[in-house]
Amino acid sequence: MITFMIQARAGSTRLPNKVLLPFFQGKSILDLLIEKLQHVPNTQIVVATSCDPQNERIDSITQKYGVGCFHGSENDVLQRFIDAAEYFYANKLIRICSDNPFLELDSIIQLVKFAETSSKDYISFNIDGKPSIKTHYGFWTEYVTLRALKQVALMTDDPLYHEHVTNYIYSHPDMFSIGWIKGPRELEGHDHIRLTTDTKEDFDSVRSIYSDLCKENPFPTIAQIVSYLDAHKEYYGAMEKQIVKNSK
Repeated sequence: MITFMIQARAGSTRLPNKVLLPFFQGKSILDLLIEKLQHVPNTQIVVATSCDPQNERIDSITQKYGVGCFHGSENDVLQRFIDAAEYFYANKLIRICSDNPFLELDSIIQLVKFAETSSKDYISFNIDGKPSIKTHYGFWTEYVTLRALKQVALMTDDPLYHEHVTNYIYSHPDMFSIGWIKGPRELEGHDHIRLTTDTKEDFDSVRSIYSDLCKENPFPTIAQIVSYLDAHKEYYGAMEKQIVKNSK
């Protein structure tokens, strides 16, 4: 079984409590992500947060939806994922970043189907020659095995690779078995789209777009999102400023 591992904590430096703040119809981004993931059959959902006491508020959300919650290391996110996976007997993981409310449901299902029958260590969407996690779109997830994460933990103590869970894997493609899914054609010429929520500016902009776009369709496709943004180009200027300020 595939396990969705949602990486979430309240103590974000640039925007504290961003995953818990009211975002749409009184719900937080974390609420909306869990509701979206519950539409994917034959999977389980776990929220991996840290032992910091302020993250205890996350428990009330996971309890509401009946999903698992694990409190682990604050700074060693790699070890937090390993410990959470072992606790919930999860060997095949899809990592979910809790600051991406526009994760596309169709892409999630596509990744799950690929991963279910795959022996790859890591699977991601290839966006302009790089893993989707290195982009600012906020549309995609990534798959990784517990075995690969344990291998990384044994290979390096570098804080970079322990904070960014999968970075070592896609940075060392000769050492792991990696699968790629080609990114959608609809994004060609749209590298100015930013729908992740790292900052307050991001949050306010994305919340406005989400409120307008998702009131009738809770799970818009990438094509529908691009079409909406092209019809509301006033958002692009703010996005481009945040891309420059927060480039990965």
